[in-house]
Amino acid sequence: MSQESTQYELTEEELRELIPQLQQLTEKYKRSERVQKALFDISELASSVSHLNRLYSAIHEIIADFMNADNFFVAFYEQESNVVDFAYFVDEFDEQTVRQLPAESLMGGMTGYILKTGEHLFYKRSDEAFFAREHGIELVGSQPFELLGVPLKRGSQVIGAMVVQTYDEGVHYSQEDLEVLLFVSQHIVTTVDRVKNRELTERTIRERTRQLRKINDELQEEILERQKVESLQQALFEISELAANLEGDMNVFYSSLHEILARLISAPNCYIAILDKENELLEFPYFSDVMQEKVDSRALGLGLTELVLRTGQAELLNPPRVLQLAEAGEIDVTVAQQMLNSANSWLGSPLIVDGEIAGVIAVQTYGKHAKYTSRDQELLRFVSHHIAVAMERKRNTESMQRYNIELEARVKERTVELDRANTFLKQQIEERKEIELKLIHDAHHDSLTDLPNRAMFTSRLELAIASKQRYTENMFAVLFIDLDRFKVINDTLGHHAGDEFLVEVARRISLCIRGHDLLARLGGDEFVVLLDNFEDVADVEEVASRIIASISEPFLLDGREMYSGASIGIAHLESYYRSADEVLRDADAAMYQAKTLGRGRFVMFDTSMRDRLIEELELENEFRRALREEEFDYFLQPVITLNDSSALYKEMYIRWSHPSYGKIGREQFRQVAEHSGLTLDLDLFQLSKACGLITHYANTDEPINKIAVNVSINHLLQSSMVNQMIDVIESSGVKPSQLVFEFDENDLNRRSQFILPAIKKLKRAGVTLVLDNFGSGLASLSYLFAYPFDFIKIDHRFVKSLPRSQRNLKLIQSVMLISEHLRFQVIAEGVDSTAQLDALNEIECLYGQGKILQQATVLDMAKLAS
Repeated sequence: MSQESTQYELTEEELRELIPQLQQLTEKYKRSERVQKALFDISELASSVSHLNRLYSAIHEIIADFMNADNFFVAFYEQESNVVDFAYFVDEFDEQTVRQLPAESLMGGMTGYILKTGEHLFYKRSDEAFFAREHGIELVGSQPFELLGVPLKRGSQVIGAMVVQTYDEGVHYSQEDLEVLLFVSQHIVTTVDRVKNRELTERTIRERTRQLRKINDELQEEILERQKVESLQQALFEISELAANLEGDMNVFYSSLHEILARLISAPNCYIAILDKENELLEFPYFSDVMQEKVDSRALGLGLTELVLRTGQAELLNPPRVLQLAEAGEIDVTVAQQMLNSANSWLGSPLIVDGEIAGVIAVQTYGKHAKYTSRDQELLRFVSHHIAVAMERKRNTESMQRYNIELEARVKERTVELDRANTFLKQQIEERKEIELKLIHDAHHDSLTDLPNRAMFTSRLELAIASKQRYTENMFAVLFIDLDRFKVINDTLGHHAGDEFLVEVARRISLCIRGHDLLARLGGDEFVVLLDNFEDVADVEEVASRIIASISEPFLLDGREMYSGASIGIAHLESYYRSADEVLRDADAAMYQAKTLGRGRFVMFDTSMRDRLIEELELENEFRRALREEEFDYFLQPVITLNDSSALYKEMYIRWSHPSYGKIGREQFRQVAEHSGLTLDLDLFQLSKACGLITHYANTDEPINKIAVNVSINHLLQSSMVNQMIDVIESSGVKPSQLVFEFDENDLNRRSQFILPAIKKLKRAGVTLVLDNFGSGLASLSYLFAYPFDFIKIDHRFVKSLPRSQRNLKLIQSVMLISEHLRFQVIAEGVDSTAQLDALNEIECLYGQGKILQQATVLDMAKLAS
């Protein structure tokens, strides 16, 4: 064989050896090309697919080009909700679509292994035992023949898994299939995120578009509504213009009204009916109807027009409503029949001029489909008012002429106003500035006296406290002024006189202080003064004395001369004060002390006053407890018939002995009750005890016929309080005639004008009424004539001076003479000596009460209760 032949055979052999390699290389290149195309397709999906469902099915198709992918799913792990979401699931043996499963149920399986470890998985049934042991995976139930699973990662975080599997034993996966799946999975997450973002963006755009469309629809509705309002305003303007045209014909005027009305509501047929001067005939100055040419004047009857005239309201009448009115006899049956036959809809509204109905304007349509609505009714009612006014102006030529002149003047005025627009604008700015200044002023000043109010005074006082803390040598003082008899002036002369009184007080106090001192009104009859940087304490006392002297001068109110006074509490600013409230509190305490000492004076604050107030507060609290636990001493003192020494009735009163404060005096006892707001409770308590005593002694050898209770005037100010007392008596089983109510004259002086009805009610109920301490007040005789008291107790101060004071003896005799005419009996109170008793017997006084007659009986209520 030649050399060339040998070389050719070698080359052919080498080629035969290279052919498989070339075929493998060609397959590799084709596979690489397919992978590149798959990646390109996936990249294209990110921009072409708008929904995730179509994205996953497209990825499924791409994967199926490389390997058997009849069973394919994509799952994502949701950490927040701890569930696995199967975004795409196709399985030939499981037709049910899997959506979500709890993560715990999957973490032991192959999908859970991929999600936990972030590693890929290549499962073959032939290696099942080794696979379960090596990877720690629980294989439960029927498993696929082979499975490829790869993780889906966003960066280094595992967010899901992509799995292909087969149940066919003839199908096998290779390592190259796994590599392709791994390679593709690296690009799928990015594509899914892009599609999700675009889907979210599109959904956001759709929602925003929907919102904008809704807003646009609302704007369109608002525009339509505004157009309707503008049409109504234009119609009203045209009606007014018609009325201003005095030279026009009335028929043209009515026709123009009809045209204007027709633009607002359906008004093919319209008429105007007017009552004549005698209100007996209906005249029709305007009538336009497609079914009837004209209508003559007629007498009033039961027509539709007359219905509006009777009701004075706009009426909407459709056939059903007409039938109802005909059955009720409100309209004529013939009229109703005509309307039912024509199936028309009728709308009428009264024409009201100066509060009186002058006529009716009505519109109507024929046919079943043209019906008026309640909106048309309201619109006609509104427009009819303007039409009535326009008609009145039209008929009244003289008024219209004045209107024209006024209109021309307004036009000229508007023209001038346009020329002065800039000036007017500047003026408005200035006015607003003035208003703002006035608002600031009003916020810090009292509206009645124009003095600074509490807010402004507190602010200035806070500055003074700060100044005192920095410069201790500066001297400040606060004067707290309370007026006497202000309530009496208000109740007697009225609030107008009370206001005049306060204004005059403010003027007088202003004249008593220096220009840089601050006077303010806190409210009611309370005024305060801040004295700024005075030299000596005596200066403060001098200012206080001037104020007291000035206020004590007479006031001329409503032509009457009235007197008042002032009680002043003074608190000097010390460096230990931290707030204005503390200073005002101490000044108020000093003022309260001044009133306690007798009014018309000033008192300097010291710390003992605060301690005393605290003590009074503690005493009030103790009183509440004592009343709740009934820790009182009870006494009975009889009123004696002097000629036979028999008891007329027995007066019950209580005393309080406190473990720490000792015996509480009668006046302090009542004062504590009043300050605690428990006067009414105390009275009801005494009344209940009195009823209990009467019941207790009813079946004994010494029964008590009558018991007297001292009752506060506050019980007579409200009828409900009187009823409450009567209820207590009735519920106890005691007769009202067995009880005596004693009222202090000093209490009556304060509120006498309000209690007469209550006194009469008690009298009618059968309660015996006694006026106690008669002669201690200012208007004693007036009570004898005005009030139905059964007994009058002469004040003990008049009895105490007997027999040496013949004047007081004569006074008692005079009251006894009056008693014969006014049907009441006289009781002498405070009979403590034989000489006093002899003097009373000498003038034949029938009744007395005092120590010499009989000592008070001390009762142990606890024993009685048991």
